[in-house]
Amino acid sequence: MAFPGTARVEQVMGLPVSVDVRTALPARELSPVLDDAFAWLRWVDRTFDVADGGAADLTERASGDHTSELTEVLERCAEMRDATGGYFDDPAVYVRGWAVERISRALSVAGAVDHCVNVGTAVRVRGSARPGAHWRIGIRDPRDEQVCKVLFAHDLAVATAHEGARRSVTVVGPDLGAACGYAAALRAMPPMPARRFAERLGAAGPYDVLLVERDGRTTGTPGLMEYGAAAGTAMAG
Repeated sequence: MAFPGTARVEQVMGLPVSVDVRTALPARELSPVLDDAFAWLRWVDRTFDVADGGAADLTERASGDHTSELTEVLERCAEMRDATGGYFDDPAVYVRGWAVERISRALSVAGAVDHCVNVGTAVRVRGSARPGAHWRIGIRDPRDEQVCKVLFAHDLAVATAHEGARRSVTVVGPDLGAACGYAAALRAMPPMPARRFAERLGAAGPYDVLLVERDGRTTGTPGLMEYGAAAGTAMAG
């Protein structure tokens, strides 16, 4: 089925990034918007050295013309490290999500309000996939890569972190940088601390968590039901 809008995929920050715009805008308007979006991603890659893991050395870079962006990322990473008891320790993961979140906001401001931006296992959707229809975001079982849950949303950030073929953690909420950071922290936690932290995160809002255990069992916070995903065994919260 043909959809209005346009789509583009480029390799940036070490991963393929796809931008799928469904807003019915003329190509002459959409092309420069997508040019700007990918130019921003390339700037982020150069500045933060995301693809090569250079984001770990951000403190040394917090000077010059881009102090505000670097400071913003440093402060947010420090907050997430504290909130997760030190389990969040991968600025590159946060930077990818932060960069895509900024792109999503810029697309909306430019009038491309219906879009899906995908980088690796992180997705940001806004608006509609087609008039009146939610976007559908599939969550895969890490054991066989089959879709085990589908989320339906008009405005949502979704980030999944895999622990090999044993376990996956998906975090959903309003900001992709934070969702990526929380997912990475939960992946690093042992199973019981991860479950307790997921329960606290879901109870506090506005983020919800789906855990796919190594045996295929899924557990999720109650807020996932808002997106049409009854997540197997429900967590308290």
